[in-house]
Amino acid sequence: MKRNATAVWNGTGKEGKGILTTQSTILNNTQYSYGSRFEEGAGTNPEELVAAAHAGCFSMKLSFVLGAAGFTPDEIKTTCEITLADGAITESHLTVKAKIPGISKEQFETAVVDAKTNCPISKLLNTNITHEAVLG
Repeated sequence: MKRNATAVWNGTGKEGKGILTTQSTILNNTQYSYGSRFEEGAGTNPEELVAAAHAGCFSMKLSFVLGAAGFTPDEIKTTCEITLADGAITESHLTVKAKIPGISKEQFETAVVDAKTNCPISKLLNTNITHEAVLG
């Protein structure tokens, strides 16, 4: 399986602007800029997209891990916070809240660590990956 996205950038790094389009066109000429990346400007940015990819990948992997252990989650909600410092992504922090009937805190934590370690985006990132996990 292969997926793709295209970025087009025009102008200088600070004054220029760009657009992102994904293969599915869910993002279709979506604006990004210096302002949307380093300030509070309108549009998306690469770090936000990495955060979405990591949260989504982790949640799905956790569901697979739980299923293999005999549990079916009612809900898995994951927030990912990406830290960009000194020109590098230095941390990806996952906060997961899940409703899983019949699971113990220990079983849940084991599944979370497995998913964090083995989801494809975790494997891709060359950074410190931390987590918080709450059953609710």
